[in-house]
Amino acid sequence: MNMLDSHCHLDFEAFDHDRDEVIHHCQQLGVTDIIVPGVTAEKWPHLLDLCQNLPALHPALGLHPMFMAEHKSEHLVLLADYVEKYRPIAIGEIGLDFYLDGHNKQNQLDLFEAQLIIARDAKLPVILHVRKAHDQTLSLLKKHQITRGIVHAFSGSQQQAQLYIKQGFLLGIGGAITHERATRLRQLFSTLPLSSLALETDAPDMPLANMVKQRNTPENIPQIVATLAELRAESKKHIAKITYQNVKQLFLHGGFV
Repeated sequence: MNMLDSHCHLDFEAFDHDRDEVIHHCQQLGVTDIIVPGVTAEKWPHLLDLCQNLPALHPALGLHPMFMAEHKSEHLVLLADYVEKYRPIAIGEIGLDFYLDGHNKQNQLDLFEAQLIIARDAKLPVILHVRKAHDQTLSLLKKHQITRGIVHAFSGSQQQAQLYIKQGFLLGIGGAITHERATRLRQLFSTLPLSSLALETDAPDMPLANMVKQRNTPENIPQIVATLAELRAESKKHIAKITYQNVKQLFLHGGFV
């Protein structure tokens, strides 16, 4: 069965020593495709180079709200240029993070809105990072008529989930559901329609329940599938098939086979 990691930072230094081995093992496990979102303009060239040379990887480009100090106004111009030249599969990882200490809401909102406009004009989906800002995010998605994307590591309410689904978005589900204490999240993902879910690891971050001070990797996608199958009345094979099709349909131009 084919599986897909819809959010993995395989370009990070944590994978520099064994990236090829990790990808090879993923292929053996059936994890055939990995979406690699960008976080800063400085990292885009390396990310694009990796994705060009490794067919299993698919690039997204964006300016992440957790790295506001590294972003400059000219990076938005650069993003538009890169989108036209390299045609990534999405704009991301972008969004709002009002959980951060000392965050500047307006600066984040301005950056996010500018990137939504780039996505809209380029007719590209978006990959969203959202913490403590779902209402503001949904408002801007509606304002700019953004109807395709993934809400990475979704942990909002049932009502917010339904609003994103109505807007046309998939909800990313990762290692957090393997933690038995995450009862609310496990209950939420046991009831949401499978047609609205996307598997992810957020590797090297977001460790699974059995990991202690270990690097997360896309090789853990099968464990997330297994946990989801325990929480739902569906088989691992069915979950893998539908979630793969969900993301493939979202990124029709992204080179998936």
